[in-house]
Amino acid sequence: MKPSKILIVDDNHDTRSQITRWLLEENYESDEAESGEQALKKMCKQTYGIVLLDLKMPGMCGFEVLTQIRKNFPDTCVIILTAYGDSQKIKRARQQGAFDFMDKPIKFVSLLPRIEIAHEQFNLSREKQYQFEEQFEKYKFDNIIAKSEKMQEIFEQVKNVAAEDTTVLVTGENGTGKELIASALHHHSQRVNKPLIVADCGAMAENLIESELFGHEKGAFTGAVKRTKGKIERAHGGTLFIDEVGEMSQKLQVKLLRFLQNRTFERVGGEEVLQADVRIIAATNKDLEKAKEERQFRDDLFFRLNVFPIHLPPLRERREDIPLLTEYIISNVSKKLNKKIKKISTSTLEILMTYDFPGNVRELENIVERALILEKGDSLSVKSLPANLGQTKNQSDENLSDFAFKDAKNKFEKNYVQEVFQKANGNISQAAKMAGMDRTNFRQKMDKYGIRKQK
Repeated sequence: MKPSKILIVDDNHDTRSQITRWLLEENYESDEAESGEQALKKMCKQTYGIVLLDLKMPGMCGFEVLTQIRKNFPDTCVIILTAYGDSQKIKRARQQGAFDFMDKPIKFVSLLPRIEIAHEQFNLSREKQYQFEEQFEKYKFDNIIAKSEKMQEIFEQVKNVAAEDTTVLVTGENGTGKELIASALHHHSQRVNKPLIVADCGAMAENLIESELFGHEKGAFTGAVKRTKGKIERAHGGTLFIDEVGEMSQKLQVKLLRFLQNRTFERVGGEEVLQADVRIIAATNKDLEKAKEERQFRDDLFFRLNVFPIHLPPLRERREDIPLLTEYIISNVSKKLNKKIKKISTSTLEILMTYDFPGNVRELENIVERALILEKGDSLSVKSLPANLGQTKNQSDENLSDFAFKDAKNKFEKNYVQEVFQKANGNISQAAKMAGMDRTNFRQKMDKYGIRKQK
């Protein structure tokens, strides 16, 4: 299948005319632009399947044009034409999204085959990218990526309570995404057009938390040179997310309790009773039930906060999310780092799947970003992972690398389910528990890969 119209961008009239004649002889539709500015104007009015782009032109250079094409016309394939190419320029152009390169002077015998191959392979890669993005959209809730049954249930909880003004308490270990849940609750609420204010009690000195939350009057303490509104006052009409609420002192717990009861408060050093219409979402990594028993957290405040509890499971209890999360992180970070890593070796995925991630999703993000920085190939390999993930120097990717994401996931998933099933001695319920999965979901995986108990 021939590409749609081809745009030739070159400041040399003879080069443009020659290529146009060759394309016409082969029944290709084409158009010409003598500058980058003219090319981009034409692209706003006409769809082009391929752009043949010169790098060295007056005005906008080819790199600037390439950046704009990749940003605004991602479905257009770009082939660079240059007589000034060198390895550094080629590397830079590839990082910016050029699909292929041709040296000047252009030869007729090589031009057409390169156009046909580029068109076919580019469209194939775009189709894979669309499928890749559709996969994420299927399991994406706001900025949270998850396919596990546990997280899907949490998404439903968020959808159900978001529209209400109910106080929500989000619990879970550090790095599980408590702030993302708070953000989702706010953005799916009727308060979405009002502010979402974050107060992180774990990041503030204890003597500053009160002032940060409730504000202060001029002269209330050393350094209070003017009246300052607190986060509660600034969140009026919107949502206040109090992170690490378990770090509050007993004194502050009393003041917060009063606000939750009647929505009134005073600034530090002030006597005026103020009101604020604020929805409260609180979060903590502490066991507040235990803190209550130990008299570290007030019973009455706990009951006021725990109207609608949402508990986020650690990543080790939803390992089936790791492959999808890893793909998503690689996709985003690769763009940021200008790297074209689209695959992950099976052994790399296996290590990630068996690691417990004490830092949860945040730790996974850090590990993958570090590995992408170190990776020299086009596939994320074991050697780029931190040593503490359990790999040894003897491990190799020779027979497991260069798998596409989908193939790598399927290959590992089958081996993983089979190994867990064997460790559970053929007990599906026990195996599902070991994998942190629902029994029905685990059984579906077994059926998918034809895994049966050995007789």
